[in-house]
Amino acid sequence: MQLNNLTTTFKKKKKKKIGRGMGSGHGKTSCKGSKGQKSRKGFSSRAGFEGGQMPLYRKIPKRGFNNARFREEYFVLNVAALNDFAENIELTRELLIKKGVLSKKDSRKLKILGSGELKKKLNVLADKFSESAKTKITAAGGTWKIADIKEVEKKEDKE
Repeated sequence: MQLNNLTTTFKKKKKKKIGRGMGSGHGKTSCKGSKGQKSRKGFSSRAGFEGGQMPLYRKIPKRGFNNARFREEYFVLNVAALNDFAENIELTRELLIKKGVLSKKDSRKLKILGSGELKKKLNVLADKFSESAKTKITAAGGTWKIADIKEVEKKEDKE
């Protein structure tokens, strides 16, 4: 067996060239039939589009409460991640921004969760703590305190 004796097991299909004149067999309407919305340039059917008929999502009444506008989002940090910081320091939002854990633009509140072990004594200041995080911080000899955002805003206004 040699390379020039090898044959392919599949047929190579030529790409259909459309819009190249009547002699090509794919001219005039460019294989799109005639007239109608689907024959137009740039047509793409939107999700939920029903051809001009009133779509189902607009027929159904919108009722009930949606919590999306009122939901508070938290940046979650586990107790195990606090071991990366030096001992006997006050861990605040500003320190997390300085270390690159949080970004300045991040408006989410900070919540400490109790996953992992804490081996260092830290004073943690956050917006929310889980019960297991509270016990692990106090067991390591540190303290936890809930940060009041209103107090921080008052300090900024005075300066």
